[in-house]
Amino acid sequence: MTTESAAAAARTTVYGYPRQGPNRELKKAIEGYWKGRVTADELRSTAAGLRAGNWRQLAEAGIDEVPTGDFSHYDHVLDTTVMVGAVPDRHRDAVAADPLDGYFAMARGTKDVAPLEMTKWFDTNYHYLVPELGPETVFVADSAKQVAEFEEAVALGLTARPVLVGPVTYLLLAKPAPGVAADFEPLTLLDRLLPVYAEILADLRAAGAQWVQLDEPALVQDRTPAELNAAERAYRELGVLTDRPKLLVASYFDRLGEALPVLAKAPVEGLALDFTESAAANLDALAAVGGLPGKRLVAGVVTGRNIWVNDLSKSLATLGTLLGLADRVDVSASCSLLHVPLDASAERDIEPQILRWLAFAQQKTREIVTLAKGLAQGTDTIAAELAANRADLASRAASPVTRNPDVRARAAAVTEADARRSQPYAERAAAQRAHLGLPLLPTTTIGSFPQTGELRTARADLRAGRIDTGGYEERIKAEIQEVISFQEKAGLDVLVHGEAERNDMVQYFAEQLTGYLATQHGWVQSYGTRYVRPPILAGDISRPVPMTVRWTSYAQSLTSRPVKGMLTGPVTMLAWSFVRDDQPRAETARQVALALRDEVNDLEVDGTSVIQVDEPALRETLPLRAADHAAYLAWATEAFRLTTAGVRPDTQIHTHMCYAEFGDVVQAIDDLDADVITLEAARSHMQVARELASHGYPREAGPGVYDIHSPRVPSAGEAAELLRTGLRAIPAERLWVNPDCGLKTRGWPETRASLENLVTAARTVRGELSPS
Repeated sequence: MTTESAAAAARTTVYGYPRQGPNRELKKAIEGYWKGRVTADELRSTAAGLRAGNWRQLAEAGIDEVPTGDFSHYDHVLDTTVMVGAVPDRHRDAVAADPLDGYFAMARGTKDVAPLEMTKWFDTNYHYLVPELGPETVFVADSAKQVAEFEEAVALGLTARPVLVGPVTYLLLAKPAPGVAADFEPLTLLDRLLPVYAEILADLRAAGAQWVQLDEPALVQDRTPAELNAAERAYRELGVLTDRPKLLVASYFDRLGEALPVLAKAPVEGLALDFTESAAANLDALAAVGGLPGKRLVAGVVTGRNIWVNDLSKSLATLGTLLGLADRVDVSASCSLLHVPLDASAERDIEPQILRWLAFAQQKTREIVTLAKGLAQGTDTIAAELAANRADLASRAASPVTRNPDVRARAAAVTEADARRSQPYAERAAAQRAHLGLPLLPTTTIGSFPQTGELRTARADLRAGRIDTGGYEERIKAEIQEVISFQEKAGLDVLVHGEAERNDMVQYFAEQLTGYLATQHGWVQSYGTRYVRPPILAGDISRPVPMTVRWTSYAQSLTSRPVKGMLTGPVTMLAWSFVRDDQPRAETARQVALALRDEVNDLEVDGTSVIQVDEPALRETLPLRAADHAAYLAWATEAFRLTTAGVRPDTQIHTHMCYAEFGDVVQAIDDLDADVITLEAARSHMQVARELASHGYPREAGPGVYDIHSPRVPSAGEAAELLRTGLRAIPAERLWVNPDCGLKTRGWPETRASLENLVTAARTVRGELSPS
């Protein structure tokens, strides 16, 4: 096929789209269903309307082939677990009795049954529910959701392509089920799983699907020869099936590396590859394997993970190079648009010129369509769009918003000594024990307390002018008083002020730092019905005035027990923002660290003896390839130390991490040089405690004993048993007792009961360690 005919054949598609709706209608419907205010039929109707709206929006923008099956009530990996019949035994009765309630029980748990574990989706801030598999797992095909949603799109007169999590990635994301040996490898179930995928593919073909996309992002990570052989076998066996649609195998988030030759040779009809900056090596690698003769290539040239406008000329050059490497080149985003907000044009508070630098999901679809038109019909047909794009890129590069000479000079003057505490940990620990006087197994929480409807109403009333600042602050003071009073009565040792004044752990700080932009409608799904509005890190960062000192000081005035100062760390401030892409992240992280260092020092001067700097994103931002780890961890850990190293030895520095696999960053956790770290551990049954012990971690740690992402109230006995498990790995003089994460999303009744049980468990185990 000539390059001219390949260009003429260029079509447009995306791999997925934001699920929530323009006003988070899906969140409201699901939470209404949980509370009994919305029926199951009403929930399904809302979801169907949102799907149809998404597809129409894509088609009207010029997208030729819309995705189906990417929409989910909670999580697409959980949908896959249902699709292949891998429901855990403890949830089977609930799923059989009511599939919708059983589905949500797997996600959230019930009073009596624990949910599936949740962790980060590769290096994003999206969370998926981890499949639980074992040698006895029996897979059974259930294609009902996938077929129904495909038929919905076809009924609208659209060309649709079902999107499924691929079999290799599904198994590589899974973990051994409870009671199964820890060394069990779910990938050994591949031969059992492939016939189920074959049945689902046949069902989709019978429904009229011409193409099906199988997502295999796990193959962009470092893979063993055995894992690559499994991928080769999987796509050889699926490829030779006769009763199936054409197969498009998709990868994203990084370069395919050694998996590219495997997939290029597989008997499938197409590959979808990421060609954005993080995966630019795919271009040379594709040429090295001789391209994809006779196959379809879907080229992800518009980033699906950040919100800056595309450099259209650069993307067109990449697409032009690709024309000679495949039978057909189509244009797409680099991954699902699930990871970006819906529509930048809804943002009324961002300066119009700056708004032109931004592209959310709707704007990205237009970029994709523009690129395909330029590829197929020539750049003369998009001359106006290219000129406008060049002007927008130049405007951003020259804007004073993006560069502050004073900030850059301060960052350039940082020395190694600035990121080093004045005394080693052993000396600091002794000073802190003398200063704080805490008991064995000290109890604390992670920071936030329930954000009640009354708090949200007060915040909305302030924005709308229905109450003034004084009235709002009195409401915040009353909430802090309640939080401090409860913690004292419950018997917690190190208290928090509850963060009543904070809308979000990143956004709250971003709104007070120069260089950040805030959105009003930039919602992105984190997990289930939890949506966040990542701020936009657009320019150089500084802190004009203290951000947290006032409320921390007020809380401390209400109690004689220590109250933690609570900050979000520099890596998380980057990871949970849409970060600038015009300079290395290490430079941006150093700027944020210096701004936070000023806040830490001010807290200490004001009398705060315990300061927590949360870094839950340290692990999730870890590059997917091991070769890239060292460089990232060097600047990430330096940024944390730069934030915290200026305090006295008797000031105790805490950090917190949650919902990630920590084993491969234990050395980095050590390198942070925090005095105390608290981590998620309840769902994983204290796995991280064992990992810290294996590493020889020398500092204090609090592996969580209360899973805050479930409405379940853990009993005192359950929490005590987790503590005893933790004590087998961490000595009592270094073990803290705490929940997995902040309590913002929980209600007060379950929070009170759970924390009272947590304190009871700590006292029980203290008594066992020091019997009277």
